[in-house]
Amino acid sequence: MEYENLLKEAYNNLKEICPICGERFEVKKPEGHFEGNKTIITNFFQIASCLRRSPENIARFLFRQLATPGEISGGRLVLIKKVPSDKICEKIKQYAEEYVICANCKKPDTEIIETNGQKYLKCMACGNKKPVHDE
Repeated sequence: MEYENLLKEAYNNLKEICPICGERFEVKKPEGHFEGNKTIITNFFQIASCLRRSPENIARFLFRQLATPGEISGGRLVLIKKVPSDKICEKIKQYAEEYVICANCKKPDTEIIETNGQKYLKCMACGNKKPVHDE
């Protein structure tokens, strides 16, 4: 009887399924504010940590996708333009789909490796390897 109670408790403590990848993978929503003509994302390093990618690579992707210059300053991402938070969320989700989520098994257990000058997204769960362009 104790086993069944422990099992019920374990199921109750499981995280909800994430809409991005269908697993218990959560990417924090960007939090921030506007300062004049700039957009400041204050939890940028937490987002990078969730994605398990370097903040510099994610920032480069966002700068290119949002067509704005910016910088990482004091743990925050500074975009030199006002960008709505839903647009930033959309681009972070796009980054996760291209550079984090495995195309084969849909798990986030991946890393970017380089072989012979070509970058690949390698899944640690299923072993799938997919070429990717620079972030």
